Amino acid sequence: MGAGGWHWNDAWIFVSAVIAERLERDRALHAALPVTGATLADLLAAADFLHHSVPSREDLREAVRRLAGAGLITVEDDMVEVAPAGEQLWRTRPFSGLSSAVVTLQTQLNRASTPGYTDWQLDEHTYAAAVREYSLRLADGR
Repeated sequence: MGAGGWHWNDAWIFVSAVIAERLERDRALHAALPVTGATLADLLAAADFLHHSVPSREDLREAVRRLAGAGLITVEDDMVEVAPAGEQLWRTRPFSGLSSAVVTLQTQLNRASTPGYTDWQLDEHTYAAAVREYSLRLADGR
């Protein structure tokens, strides 16, 4: 099915989306709130946790375009969710722990599917707002 073509950043953003969505799902369920997915700020926090850096606007935009175009995630406004195909990919990956999850997922992506493309836009204002929200969380110790 897959001929390769996925980048490390694609896998980084995908694993970050999985982590962010699961954390938000747990918080919502614990507080008896509706589950709505993860925000871009949540995604940035998970990416920073994984790789000790925040993806650039361009890296984030391109990875989301490829992942959403392949049907692995959905994104609407600033909300990101792992799609059923992405859940399946995550559940069937070889277990590797978080330290090597990105590399393992990149291998899985290259075996399972080819990158897609969707015309999702991430403007400077939306990206800056997500970075600002994440920075405020760090300052507050959240």
